[in-house]
Amino acid sequence: MKAITKYWFLEGFNLFKKLGMFNMMKICEILEMDTIEKGKSIELNDEHKNSVFFLKKGSVKIVNTTNDTVKYVVKRGNIFGELALYNKEAATEEAAYALEDCIICYIEAEQMEQLMEKHQSLKNGVLKIYGLRIQKLERRLHDLLYKDSSTRIKEFITDYLEEFGEVNKDGKSIAKNLLSHKEIANLTNTSRQTVSNVLSLMRKEGIIEYNGQFISNTK
Repeated sequence: MKAITKYWFLEGFNLFKKLGMFNMMKICEILEMDTIEKGKSIELNDEHKNSVFFLKKGSVKIVNTTNDTVKYVVKRGNIFGELALYNKEAATEEAAYALEDCIICYIEAEQMEQLMEKHQSLKNGVLKIYGLRIQKLERRLHDLLYKDSSTRIKEFITDYLEEFGEVNKDGKSIAKNLLSHKEIANLTNTSRQTVSNVLSLMRKEGIIEYNGQFISNTK
């Protein structure tokens, strides 16, 4: 694919906004591009080993392969696989799966490291993303210690709608229902049955509406 097309794909990433078109075009020359169908894995340990990914379209879940639990979800306009820059051994314990049809660009971690050394804004941006993900994991641990399962699930749904939802003309935040109850249980350190019970109660109380495709608040 031509570099100008890849440039259009990267244009929406905040990470690159300070680089300017010339530098972005140079980066596009070394980027690879791929489409991933819903449900397919993105081979972090094989075909795309030690790569950093830019998600232009769709959403992916990052899974810890040692215990088959979901670590976090990535939406379009964000990166993943950055762990390969900081801890290659830990990166081999991650897998990524497309929650919907995806378009990705990717670059080898070594090349990404070289770019980060050359462009401070890029280095700062990646460090910020990595730091925010660590903070989220730390928050999950804190919540596990100090909040009950119902509260954790309710707060997760609120955060999910804030991050993945779009506000319609009625002021409701509506998001695609991308995660199973088991996956929500992974992300909230609860059980699938507890997730089902809490979501049913939230719907009964008029806090949310949901079906197999979408979830929304009732504001």
